[in-house]
Amino acid sequence: QVQLVESGGGLVQPGGSLRLSCAASTSIFGFKIVGWYRQAPGKERELVASMTTDVSTNYADSVKGRFTISRDNARNTVYLQMNSLKPEDTAVYYCNALHITDYPYWGQGTQVTVST
Repeated sequence: QVQLVESGGGLVQPGGSLRLSCAASTSIFGFKIVGWYRQAPGKERELVASMTTDVSTNYADSVKGRFTISRDNARNTVYLQMNSLKPEDTAVYYCNALHITDYPYWGQGTQVTVST
């Protein structure tokens, strides 16, 4: 059973930074795509950033230039560095990994709140 465990969420002031981590219980080489989604209250879950096995990245327009997705294969961990945070970035952030079998795995989510 593959598990994804997120960490790094919290409360930050506007303009601040956070780094989210997603630790997988298995080698991330087994995933075609890894990524981060977020869901704000009353809104649908949306893609924030994703990375393929060839390290090609994709970002939502709202986070381009502010967020960076990366991976550490040795630690089986995917990161999301979030800079210049805005109140509208407030949401629960979920790690997602699409296995080579096309099965999608999800983490439990971590809350990010951007507020004064």
